[in-house]
Amino acid sequence: MLTLTENDFQRLYTYIKKNYGIDLSKKKQLIVSRLSNTLSAKGFKDFSAYVDEIISGRDPEMVTAMLNKLTTNYTYFLREEAHFKYFEQVVLPDLAKKHARDKVLSIWSAGCSSGEEPYTISIYLKEFFGAQASQWDTRILATDISQQILNSAISASYNEESIAPLPDSWKKKYFVKTGPGRVTVSPALKQNVIFRPFNLMDPITFKKKFDLIFCRNVMIYFDQDTKDALVRRFYNATVPGGHLFIGHSEGLTKATCPYEYIQPAIYCKTGKQA
Repeated sequence: MLTLTENDFQRLYTYIKKNYGIDLSKKKQLIVSRLSNTLSAKGFKDFSAYVDEIISGRDPEMVTAMLNKLTTNYTYFLREEAHFKYFEQVVLPDLAKKHARDKVLSIWSAGCSSGEEPYTISIYLKEFFGAQASQWDTRILATDISQQILNSAISASYNEESIAPLPDSWKKKYFVKTGPGRVTVSPALKQNVIFRPFNLMDPITFKKKFDLIFCRNVMIYFDQDTKDALVRRFYNATVPGGHLFIGHSEGLTKATCPYEYIQPAIYCKTGKQA
């Protein structure tokens, strides 16, 4: 295993935090263990030359590969089911009333990883609107910093274990078997998700504000200041009455959070705070 000097460690984690918001200042051993094989495979003799190459920005794919190695993209369908129950029972009926005329919903899956989250949201949308689903524009914006992981989401090839939490009726309705132990999502689900690369450290300048933002198990990598700044940007990109869902392992600081707390990991833009 290659040695990572304190100077190279500091250079690398400073670069990653500044550009991507991910705080790895206490993860030296993780960096060494997860990147050593990559460095060896690419012919690097030490971390110093590798860090030089990363910081230069000459090879965006190398940076993406590094971020993929250092952050965990583990996810599955119907993860944190309580969110989807609230979405189904509270959020969707409200949005159906609000958008009865324009029939356009605006939902963002921020940090969508390999696509399980936006596809799960799509299932709930299809189930809720039923026969009227074709009359609504419910397309979800799904973003991630990694083009590689987005390509995986677009291909939508999953192990059958990842859909295990779903009801059998949904498995039959929304998934197609592609081989031993493998499935893909139905065309109707694929067409309902728009995948785009996006760095959550960048200004949020999408044309429309969002009725609902899912950003779950992403901010666990951010320090408090970075998290607070991102939540403020989310708030400004949320319509009044809109919601933010975060991961159950995450939490927002009451003193700095502009959203109103609703229940664990669910927040609403009520307008009570500036």
